[in-house]
Formats: sequence, structure tokens, C-alpha cells
Amino acid sequence: MKKLVWVGSSYKDLKEFPPPVRQAVGYALFFAQNGKIHEHAKVLSGMGSAGIQEVRENDKSGTYRVIYTVETAEFVFVLHAFQKKSKSGIATPKQEMELLKSRLKEAKALYKSLIEGTK
Repeated sequence: MKKLVWVGSSYKDLKEFPPPVRQAVGYALFFAQNGKIHEHAKVLSGMGSAGIQEVRENDKSGTYRVIYTVETAEFVFVLHAFQKKSKSGIATPKQEMELLKSRLKEAKALYKSLIEGTK
């Protein structure tokens, strides 16, 4: 089973989701840790890699998204967790995409340090 690694404020942000959403997202992340893709997980377009997955969950209070990467054999990096507030369709807002790109770089650096620490 892959180890779950939280990047930036993703864990803190997820903890603020409604309990049913947290439970559903947690189950989807468990799937990812076991090398499987949950039925609510989709490839996030615009990131240039099929290894970036997005889980969308709806609740009466809104739509919630958790984005993670499964690009490594040892880890699942949770890059971002947020409530979608944009009214302009289903596209991920630009500021969220910019934050994701930054966190992906952070995850790659973290991965390198984790791998070097095991040698």
C-alpha cells in the first residue's frame, strides 16, 4: 500500500469539509493507496499528466474537490483540497490551477527528499 503524503494545507483544508464528504474522499484516497481508481476519481485535465487525479464530491453545501498524484510507486501526494465556488461551469478555477502547479513542484521536491532519506 502506498503511503499518503499531504502537501501544503491540503490536510487542514480537507478537515473542514462536511463529514460525509470527508468520508467519501478518504475512501477514494484509500483506493489510490492500493493502486486502484475510485469511480469518482478522474484525470485532471490541464496538468499534462494522467497521474494527476481529481475526486469530486457533492454535498448540499456545494461541490468539493481533492486533487492528488499517483505518479510514484511509493506515495500518493495529496496536492489540494477545496470547495469549488466558481459559477463558471465545471472547469477548475485558474487560481486553483496555479496553486496546484506550485504544490506539484513541492511534491516532487518532497519526493526526492523522501527517497534520498531511505537510501
